[in-house]
Amino acid sequence: MAIENRDQRFSPIRSNAIVGPLVVALIVAPASWVAAAIMLATLVPFTLGMILAGTASRRAAERQLDALGALSGLFVDRVTHLPLIRHFGAEARIGRQVRSATGEVARRTVTVLRTAFLSNAVLEFFSALSIALVAVYCGFSLLGLLPFPAPEKLTLVPAFFVLAMAPEFYLPMRRLAAAYHEKQLGEAAAKALAPFDEQPVAPKPSSHEPATAFDGLHVEHLRLAFPGISVGPLSFELAASDLAALSGPTGSGKTSTLAAIAGQLVPASGHIATLSGAALPPGSVAWAAQRPLLMTGTLGHNLALAAPGTCDAEVLAVARQVGLGDVLDRRGGLAMAVDHAGSGLSGGERRRIGLARAILSGRPLILCDEPTADLDEASAAAIIALLVTLSAERCILVATHDAALIAAARREIAL
Repeated sequence: MAIENRDQRFSPIRSNAIVGPLVVALIVAPASWVAAAIMLATLVPFTLGMILAGTASRRAAERQLDALGALSGLFVDRVTHLPLIRHFGAEARIGRQVRSATGEVARRTVTVLRTAFLSNAVLEFFSALSIALVAVYCGFSLLGLLPFPAPEKLTLVPAFFVLAMAPEFYLPMRRLAAAYHEKQLGEAAAKALAPFDEQPVAPKPSSHEPATAFDGLHVEHLRLAFPGISVGPLSFELAASDLAALSGPTGSGKTSTLAAIAGQLVPASGHIATLSGAALPPGSVAWAAQRPLLMTGTLGHNLALAAPGTCDAEVLAVARQVGLGDVLDRRGGLAMAVDHAGSGLSGGERRRIGLARAILSGRPLILCDEPTADLDEASAAAIIALLVTLSAERCILVATHDAALIAAARREIAL
């Protein structure tokens, strides 16, 4: 979020802060070139104040991020070793460590807020002082009380116009100062993530290489237990090239069943394996969720998350296969900007991104959660046809309410 706020909020404000004051000065100059010169001259102390405030904010933001990182690392480590902590009866000591780390984060957060408020106060002071200089010049000029020969003849209407425009001259800079803290947090977060970006990405097998470890799916007496509800027991088998529909009313456990097969839920009982009886390889499952993970960046980057080495031509071809062609044509192709919330994307378009990502992963088992939901009849029919085609090479299990998709599947597994 810090990096996203820096890129999406601070960057436009910074551009406005560069252009805005110059535009206002040009508008004011015909009415009073002296007032315009005063405005431009007062940018110097204003800018120096911003530099000082920004430096303090950057240091505070870096310290806060360090504290958050230390707290996160401590929490993960203690949760990982929770059985050992309980065995040695160290709960109280660990609790004190977590409280101390949490208190450090709180103190540094207060420091960041204090720095932000003080920085804003300094900039507001310079802004008010600069506007006051313009007001004093206009007032003394109208009253003929200037202690030096008047460089221009200023009347009431131009003077009033200059006074009205003076706050607008400093407004973009004040907005920049208010958003500067977000820039510092974003840069600190980017600096912390830089080592991970520099690590080489291990090459992944091409999506066209055949999977050798997966020969089909075997589910036996699978039962999921939640407070007040139980799903299953459920048993079925799917071939390495198959298409099955997991059907049932809303709340019957279709998505939970997919999550258990994907290894994201621990079943209460039962067995999930390949047809040969081996454990299901973690790298053999691709999940096209109802709300797939989206990351701030481009559409091409989001599509290729499951296969970073895939070329743009292949990504574009798969995107068009799943019906994203209109979005690509209308909004800049693979370079289309996407945020973490999928702003501007419909539910059906987000599902198509998840399906395209699953296809590009090259994994032999694809789990699809409601792939035709939120789609019109023609688009849903195209997705169904694509799944039928894919089932000649992959094992596909879909959770769905769609009667047309259930009819196209080779078998129905009812919950």
